[in-house]
Amino acid sequence: MAIVVIGNVFVDIKGFPDDVYSPTGRNAGRVEMVHGGVGRNVAEDIANVELRPVFVSMVDDTAQGEEVLRKLRRHKVNTDYVVSTPDGMGVWLAVFDNTGDLAGSISKRPEMWPLIDLINRKGDEIIREADSVVIEIDMDKEIVKRVLQLAEKYGKKVYAVVSNMVIASQRRDFLQSTDCFVCNLLEAGILFVDDFTQMEPEELADAIQERIVKANIPSMVVTMGSRGAIWASMDGEKGYYPPESVKVRDTTGAGDAFCAGVAIGLTYGKTMEESIRIGTHLAASVITVSESTCPRFLPRELGLDIDVEE
Repeated sequence: MAIVVIGNVFVDIKGFPDDVYSPTGRNAGRVEMVHGGVGRNVAEDIANVELRPVFVSMVDDTAQGEEVLRKLRRHKVNTDYVVSTPDGMGVWLAVFDNTGDLAGSISKRPEMWPLIDLINRKGDEIIREADSVVIEIDMDKEIVKRVLQLAEKYGKKVYAVVSNMVIASQRRDFLQSTDCFVCNLLEAGILFVDDFTQMEPEELADAIQERIVKANIPSMVVTMGSRGAIWASMDGEKGYYPPESVKVRDTTGAGDAFCAGVAIGLTYGKTMEESIRIGTHLAASVITVSESTCPRFLPRELGLDIDVEE
């Protein structure tokens, strides 16, 4: 079938100051509203590599929800398993400083019961035909639990991404059933109750490997922002991949594009290092624009021996 992405849709409301940002002042600038959400972003990023993902999610039963669906379909995302329902989308309100870094945010999460019902009714047919599964590990625990059960039943690899690490840190047993967990440096610190911010990449790779062995988490990739990314696995593999040098405009969605690239690579036979290279390139393409997803690539541009489906 395709990579199946299970996650939320958010509306991102983003503010950008015209000058140096003052947290306590009134900042003149511009406000933009775009479609977002970790799961939605990952699905669109995968679609932008012409890989036709299947998205399992919810949208509002409003004109705004219909617009989300129209955009996804234009990018050739399969939305057959997206439920239209009242309060089906979340909202993320974010303010960025004058360098493009996130200065603060507030989010409202959607009600999840319609998606729980969908997974209970359609989960077997969704997971059975999947090439792999990407899931927001901090979604409702009944959704995550059922998806992991079905992935084990049908022998599908599961790649975990995260929206709220505080919630995800309470799902350590779920992470043990994934094939790879992708997060950033601060999120890794929340998961392992430690501060990794001052570590050099090689030191961080050693520290993460030690912790995932103790926690029985098969593998992790940790992004370090402008310093690149590290990876480690329980079988002893670990390494570092440097960043691409680009001019930053807006970092929103860069982590999601990175996750999409890693999942694409691992799904279609690439090594961890090769998969991180794909993720790094997609993330770099996002931070140079105000959109939350990457531009369109052909699979072979990213080293994938895959023909585009019409």
